Parts: sequence; C-alpha cells; structure tokens
Amino acid sequence: RRADRMIDDKETAALLASATYGVLSTVGGDGLPYAVPISYIFRNGAIYLHCATEGRKLDNIEANPAVSFCVVGHTQTLPGHFSTVYESAIASGNAKLVSGDEKQEALVGILEKYAPDFMESGLKYIDGKFDKVTVVRIDIDHISGKARRP
Repeated sequence: RRADRMIDDKETAALLASATYGVLSTVGGDGLPYAVPISYIFRNGAIYLHCATEGRKLDNIEANPAVSFCVVGHTQTLPGHFSTVYESAIASGNAKLVSGDEKQEALVGILEKYAPDFMESGLKYIDGKFDKVTVVRIDIDHISGKARRP
C-alpha cells in the first residue's frame, strides 16, 4: 500500500540479519493461527530457529508448513506528528526440520549471534543438548520490508 516506504531486498535482508527477535506465525490443523516471538538467525537466505522437540509450533508446522515471519527494527514514536519511525521486514515461506550438520551449524550461528563472548561454554552446551532441541529452517518464498525514517 505504501510504496514510498518500501525498502529494497538488500536492506530488508540486512534488517532480518540484525534484528534481535522475530515473530513466527503458523496455522494449525484446526485452522487457528498462532504467533510466537523467537530467537533466530538469518543465514544463506533462510531463517533458522530452535525450539523444544514438541509443542504447538511444531504441531502447526507439521500440519501446515507455510509460515510467516516478521521482525521490527528501530522504532520511535512521534507523538506531535501522530506517527512512528520504524523499520520492519516480513518473510513468508515453508518451514521444515533440519538435522545433522545443518542443525549443528544453525545452533552455532544462534550462539554466535546471541552469546559471542561465550563460544567455548556455548559449544559444550550445544553438545549436551543437541538431541533435546529441534531446529527449523524457513525457506523464504517472499520477502518485503518497509521503513519510515525521520
């Protein structure tokens, strides 16, 4: 709707890579939507997230792998202008569980993003929990970004 606020794919990808968290939206076999904030990484054109080995998010992905993922970067309200400065990105695609080397690489990537000063202990933590965690990859079919800057 607001073509003047669209940001290009390169800037949208940079926002996906740098945002602290995102919101994953799924739809279950019962047709009910479900959205949950998550930690993630954006790497090689895909979004990776980790979670427990069971739960509503995974049940929904199994029933319907089509998902939407949204991040919000910098925001600032402008009360006197009845507006907001913002940047956001939305990706849609299909989610699938990954294993083996891809799972390990994703978990290390998450560690690098969220705990870079604790790599040694983090790698040990990953080794101890590897079989107790699920990693999901979202293969992106569509991506768009918008921003309103001062």
